[in-house]
Amino acid sequence: MHSTNLLLEEPIRMASILEPSKPSFFPAMTKIVGTLGPKSRSVDTISSCLKAGMSVARFDFSWGDAEYHQQTLENLKLAIKSTKKLCAVMLDTVGPELQVVNKSEASISLEENGTVILTPDQGQEASSEVLPINFAGLAKAVKPGATIFVGQYLFTGSETTSVWLEVSQIKGDDVICVIKNTATLAGSLFTLHCSQIHIDLPTLSDEDKEVIRKWGAPNKIDFLSLSYTRHVEDVRQAREFLSKLGDLSQTQIFAKIENVEGLNNFDEILQEADGIILSRGNLGIDLPPEKVFLFQKSALHKCNMAGKPAVVTRVVDSMTDNLRPTRAEATDVANAVLDGSDAILLGAETLRGLYPVETISIVGKICAEAEKVFNQDLYFKRTVKHVGEPMTHLESIASSAVRAAIKVKASVIICFTSSGRAARLIAKYRPTMPVLSVVIPRLKTNQLRWSFTGAFEARQSLIVRGLFPMLADPRHPAESTSATNESVLKVALDHGKASGVIKSHDRVVVCQKVGDSSVVKIIELDD
Repeated sequence: MHSTNLLLEEPIRMASILEPSKPSFFPAMTKIVGTLGPKSRSVDTISSCLKAGMSVARFDFSWGDAEYHQQTLENLKLAIKSTKKLCAVMLDTVGPELQVVNKSEASISLEENGTVILTPDQGQEASSEVLPINFAGLAKAVKPGATIFVGQYLFTGSETTSVWLEVSQIKGDDVICVIKNTATLAGSLFTLHCSQIHIDLPTLSDEDKEVIRKWGAPNKIDFLSLSYTRHVEDVRQAREFLSKLGDLSQTQIFAKIENVEGLNNFDEILQEADGIILSRGNLGIDLPPEKVFLFQKSALHKCNMAGKPAVVTRVVDSMTDNLRPTRAEATDVANAVLDGSDAILLGAETLRGLYPVETISIVGKICAEAEKVFNQDLYFKRTVKHVGEPMTHLESIASSAVRAAIKVKASVIICFTSSGRAARLIAKYRPTMPVLSVVIPRLKTNQLRWSFTGAFEARQSLIVRGLFPMLADPRHPAESTSATNESVLKVALDHGKASGVIKSHDRVVVCQKVGDSSVVKIIELDD
């Protein structure tokens, strides 16, 4: 929580700020999740996004059908093949999202101090007087005085396409509201958010299950973004559902915290989920503005200490229409990194923004600059203190590897892993150098056929700060004799040299299993 101490204590020479940043193979340690959509679904654009630093592609099923997203995914596969850049796939569920149904897609003008009726009767045409919605229980959920926000899907906040409503009276199933600001609702999809109101709808809807079954399972999605996670039970139910879908039992669940309900149950949700997405758009509506930063810092700290990836959303909204972020947005991205974020998620900026590639590039550059002044020493001490003693065997090895790497000024840490757990634990201590996670495939059988695991584990590290995966030859097991590990190590070192992160005479810290023992060793490279 003491974020001011996360800056390096040495004073920064002001002239050094003007020195141009040196390009590197890894644009930043912080990862970037890009939402693919109308402006970012061609093979060329996706290829440019991957080169700019996108490592996770998000498919948002709040709009677009399975066929549309499948075509985008096929383009992503072609882009991965041509760029040779790994990219994970995230499916974002709709969840209990309330929507205004505007079948005609005609613009709707709303005037300040006028009234508008929200009705569950979807047979009515959307107009300035009536807005049909997809939820029949709104009249029972809200009371006079409640605040309701209606905005374009993935609204950026700078648009005049969003409106605040105040409930004045309930009439049967209809909710009559006073319009608080003049706005024009344009487009086909508007989301409706009721501030601090419980919506009695399942977190994983039947529609979501159908999408996961028919689109997620065949495509072996790496991450499921569980929208509107409100209780720990939401995550458990989603995991139980995924476990019945073959390969999806390995899919990681990221709980998306979007309202006060999820915030109140944050600790329990964090224990059960594989990672957390802080959906600051909706949280910014649910929370008083002056409390948003406090939630961010507190939530990121908890995720860091638990060693679970934390993703921050809504950072450069203005880049949806502009080539440069605002000063506040640029500072916000840097603060998200200094607060401990693993990844930055871009929504409207890449989905329908005019500059998807430039946005990814600029966010990556800001992250890289913030990482240079991240006070790793203080963070390391705080994490070790939080873990306490006695440490588990694996935690002790991971923290020792990071400490050794920093002391000898290693250029990279190489970690051999099968499940990815060891590499994630090393990343938890936020080393200042990249961690090459060499995932060794394991042979498994379902008694009908044999198959190798490893691809899931490799891609799932693409959302963890500082982790860069490579899939090893399955003939070299992670726990093996010294000789077989040496050959895999040579492959990893060659990969590091080819990518420019390892040079002659560099020191490298290697974390591996030899027989029953875990070993951390320091090697110095020859010419």
